[in-house]
Amino acid sequence: MQDLMIFLSKSLLGWLVIQVVLTLVFVWYLRSHQKSLLPDEQLPKTAVIICLRGADPYLPNCLRSLLKQNYPQYDLKVILDSQEDPAGKITTEAIAELGATNVQITHLRIVRHNCSLKCSSLVQAVSDLDDSYKVVAFVDADTIVHPNWLRELVQPLADAKVGATTGNRWYSPTGNYWGSLVRYAGNVSTVVQMFLFQIPWGGTLAVKTEVFHQTELLEKWGQALNDDLMMHNLLKKHKLQVKFVPSLLMVNREESDLLDLLDNLKRLLLCSRLYHPRWLALVSDAISSILFPTLVIVLILQSLLEGNWYAASLLFSCYGIYILGLLLLMLVLEQGVQRVMHFQGQAIAKWTPAAALKMLIVIPLTQWVYGIAMLSSLWMSTVKWRGLTYRVQGPWNIRLVEYRPYHWLDQPIDPKASL
Repeated sequence: MQDLMIFLSKSLLGWLVIQVVLTLVFVWYLRSHQKSLLPDEQLPKTAVIICLRGADPYLPNCLRSLLKQNYPQYDLKVILDSQEDPAGKITTEAIAELGATNVQITHLRIVRHNCSLKCSSLVQAVSDLDDSYKVVAFVDADTIVHPNWLRELVQPLADAKVGATTGNRWYSPTGNYWGSLVRYAGNVSTVVQMFLFQIPWGGTLAVKTEVFHQTELLEKWGQALNDDLMMHNLLKKHKLQVKFVPSLLMVNREESDLLDLLDNLKRLLLCSRLYHPRWLALVSDAISSILFPTLVIVLILQSLLEGNWYAASLLFSCYGIYILGLLLLMLVLEQGVQRVMHFQGQAIAKWTPAAALKMLIVIPLTQWVYGIAMLSSLWMSTVKWRGLTYRVQGPWNIRLVEYRPYHWLDQPIDPKASL
């Protein structure tokens, strides 16, 4: 008992130190990044691709922001899932409102049954591009971009060593949904991990057109469930980097309850198991971040039941230091992100003392929710995503069970909830 107690205490505090170092490296990168924009004549012609199935709550704002880019030569390519998709009406209204002429709307012509619907759309959209486009940018319907988004995304591609650039999402929960708070807390760790492992995020991503010819990316998309996690290894084979651009941390204001979040987490963790280049590192992180703190809580309860007050107080002090340390790390990271959002002209809610106290409950809750999601994802063989079901028997063995168009009745009741 005593040996286990000492081992868990040292492991917990040691893991906290590691997280402090990694978080400070990320915050330093946020602060040290200097933004100098290239002149128009040095920016290549770019295609911005957005694949739509269903009307995301912030889709109108997303489309308007994409059509107001401070970029000399770019075209927005909208791929609609079907002619009756509710996103179609929103798209045409946004185009008419702004009088945009650099937009092309197409529908998915071939529904591939051996990959996800999004991957089908991506393959079609990229394959349809002519040789005048030197860069392809990708964006998700829940991303509201700032006017220099495309400039900042494309500019680092001038470096011959960089094959892709990316940003990441940053959730801004209202505090009304526990699921949103858990998602926020989990995403804080995820953003740092993706930066360290050079994992791109498909919601804000740019790829040199020549990369599609050099790699097997289109072929892999045609067999995959996920579009972004695999890219690190494909680019690494050709000695190309994925560069994270700090100014492209994009605020996301969508809400989620715990049950919906759990379903989404299981799908994302399944995709990580199939395609993440450092899956074993994620498992190690889960053991350190989820299993060890939970075992400490179990030992605290056992010590209290046995009347071993010394052991209980020692373990509780260790656990308290760990949770408070994580809370302080979140505050430090939040301050760094607030600075990025300020330069974007975005306003996100600042922490109050009440919110900080609430996060003391959210942190262990997040560990348990992620633990349940990870265990559940280990034996998942089917995935339900935007009204469709996929059978998954391996990373390149995906089967769309049955396709059906998306309708207005499929939309979430809560207008701020993610699809």
